[in-house]
Amino acid sequence: MSRPGRRPGGGDTRAQILAAARQLFAERGYAGASIRAIAAEAEVDPALVHHYFGTKDRLFTAVVQPPVDVEEFFPRILAGDVDRLGERIVRGFLAAWEGDESGPAFRTLLRSAVEQPATGALVRDFFRTQVVRRVGAAVRGSETRVGTSTGTSAGTSAGDAEVPTRVSLVAAQLFGLAMTRYVLRFEPLAGLPAEEVVRAVAPTIQRYLTGRLEESEAGSLSR
Repeated sequence: MSRPGRRPGGGDTRAQILAAARQLFAERGYAGASIRAIAAEAEVDPALVHHYFGTKDRLFTAVVQPPVDVEEFFPRILAGDVDRLGERIVRGFLAAWEGDESGPAFRTLLRSAVEQPATGALVRDFFRTQVVRRVGAAVRGSETRVGTSTGTSAGTSAGDAEVPTRVSLVAAQLFGLAMTRYVLRFEPLAGLPAEEVVRAVAPTIQRYLTGRLEESEAGSLSR
């Protein structure tokens, strides 16, 4: 028997939970929206939230609806030599934007994030909780180098404090690329073969990930 005041599971329960989660994640952020609070907003037992979505991460992903499967995308991109991580990120990013299904979905999500504050808040929180965490794990503790990814002079380790700044710089480069290539369609960039774009952009992404950041650049962005 269900508790008084709780809606039993039914055909619309999943949608009801998603609606409540979207509202609370936008209002409180990922950290502030608990499974219990989302269940209360949806008027269901917390066990039903776990039944439909498993974990809070999966519920959040279902709310944001990223155009790629993050459980498949990130392990594939992050596996391998960290010195070529920038190349894999750019190549994977372009492939996702140029996919028959994922491309239009990415454009819709980007436009919504720009035009709708609630969606923008969700995308920012998704980036902070999912992307920074995953990419940060790959670069944390890696040896930073002077210049591009082919540099040989050792620097300091990429520590915890630097990771959000580094990944934010990567995001700025990639989403600027997406806006100019796929949304505004600036030529000649819009018409360049993907591999030419990879060769041009990957060294910059690699420097942001594992290269030495200028003190003024890192300091101003991390404040």
